[in-house]
Amino acid sequence: MTDLLKELEWRGFVQEATPRIDAHLAQGPVTLYCGFDLTAPSLQLGNLLPLMLLRHFQRHGHKPIVLMGGGTSLIGDPSGKRAERPLLPKEQIREHLQRQRDQMARFLDFGPGASAALLLDNAKWLVEQRLTDFLRDVGKHFTVNVMLQKESVQGRMEAGISYTEFSYMLLQAFGCCKRSTSCTCSARSTARCRWAAAISGATSRRARI
Repeated sequence: MTDLLKELEWRGFVQEATPRIDAHLAQGPVTLYCGFDLTAPSLQLGNLLPLMLLRHFQRHGHKPIVLMGGGTSLIGDPSGKRAERPLLPKEQIREHLQRQRDQMARFLDFGPGASAALLLDNAKWLVEQRLTDFLRDVGKHFTVNVMLQKESVQGRMEAGISYTEFSYMLLQAFGCCKRSTSCTCSARSTARCRWAAAISGATSRRARI
């Protein structure tokens, strides 16, 4: 399994990784997920890299999870954005999900089998989440001081960032914890601009939310 990591590094897929990821992959097949934004009706060129990464994992016997942001897309990811994202209607986001799902089937095998790709929509657990429970169970484990240092927030300090988008990393952290417990998911692929959310997710798991 470590041959996979070497190949990914050789192909330029890896920029940063959590410690001991090579040992984790060497233990056997893992479940890996990658999130996809639904604010666009179609996959973009930037989606090709994570899709091919998931494909490489699947070819080596690992199980990829395609996480569709049906819930987080209702809020909007502030990463790499100089201004607030426009809020899209729920119906439009659901339509985007189906379109992107059909496109992803050209890259990943969603059929039966141990390594078959699985598609999840984070709206399933985010939309019905109670605010007070979320603040008690999730928000308590994060300090504003640390959140302000994240790259996705720092880039918006001059123009301003709403509390809605500021809370985006908490939503992703909560989702990361949910996937770890419900899908035995132990690995995640993410872009550099979303590294803060990935670290937040690891913090959530360590806190046993």
